[in-house]
Amino acid sequence: MSPLNLVVDQLIAPEAAPRSTVATDPIALEGLGDFLEILQFLIREPSVVGSEDSFFRVLRRELEEVGAVVTHYHGVLVAQGRRPHELMLSAHIDRHGLLCTGPNEFQYAAFIAGNQSELTGDSVSEQMLNTIENRFQGQRVQAHLPYTGTYIGQGIITNSYICPERHNLIFEVEGLEYLQPGTPVSFLDRLQFNNGYISAQLDNVISAAIIIFLFRCGFEGTALFTAQEESGRSWRYALSWFQRQRISTQRLVALDTSPYHSREAADEQLVTLRRKDASADFAPGITQELADRCTELAISYSYKDDYIAAQNLTRPKPYSLGRTEMGRLTAATDGSVTGTTLQIPTTEYHTATETASLASVSAVIRLLQTFIK
Repeated sequence: MSPLNLVVDQLIAPEAAPRSTVATDPIALEGLGDFLEILQFLIREPSVVGSEDSFFRVLRRELEEVGAVVTHYHGVLVAQGRRPHELMLSAHIDRHGLLCTGPNEFQYAAFIAGNQSELTGDSVSEQMLNTIENRFQGQRVQAHLPYTGTYIGQGIITNSYICPERHNLIFEVEGLEYLQPGTPVSFLDRLQFNNGYISAQLDNVISAAIIIFLFRCGFEGTALFTAQEESGRSWRYALSWFQRQRISTQRLVALDTSPYHSREAADEQLVTLRRKDASADFAPGITQELADRCTELAISYSYKDDYIAAQNLTRPKPYSLGRTEMGRLTAATDGSVTGTTLQIPTTEYHTATETASLASVSAVIRLLQTFIK
């Protein structure tokens, strides 16, 4: 028995059952050991926004081993089975991190000056910048060569603050004074287990792990892995592929995590769906199909746009619906390339301790497995 299968066995044992009702169903947690091994492995691989090349190569190797046809284009890796048009999945694979931008100067990689033309101010990432400003003190980080991902050193964040002139988070890092501008620096990340929950920088490596696991289970559709979602560019790479292939679809499902302000709010549903974002309405057909399959599987779900609307009734400054990859694709193509989102509820969004329930992870996997014939 693998160590991770042992962890799952302990999680579903009666004496180890977590207090939260979302993670107490043994059936929901069966078979997660193999998935967690994939996730644990991928989390250790760097994929800082704008420096995803080495992670693309890791994905390619894993997918080709299970027989997928894999093609790498600029900004997007595409894996296809024998029924590529039946269902299309997408997941961005970039993760937040730092970029060395000068002598002993480090900035939040997603919001460096070169990316700010793509940012409109109403994405979830941008709106949360002030919230996460002070979360990084004491965080260990590691530097990598930009293309190869080769490890070149480790340091620790001693301070972080928002620079009003550069509109970005600035970090003070001890131990990486020798780095050259353009060097990516990732958070030192390991998968943690705690009473029915997992924690790491899950956004959005967890979705990449789910897709690899689905291919191992026999998924025969298409999966797109996109770069630079956190800097607002990923939809352009996906769009370029659809245009290159002259493909239209109403059945693209974007996998991601979805932030909630508390554990109680996150645990009110196993799965988060969306009907729309700030850019466009999503495809109602596939959105309803996912909801119907959730009902058939007794998986609790809610709509994030409804949740945000309810929250805004009591807020002086309303939350944005956010601008997602799906919404931007839909708007840019007038709905010829569209679909919906399927998300895992999490807390501690955009940190190295983003947390999800194992029951939610299992529910998303079970839901997607219903598309495997």
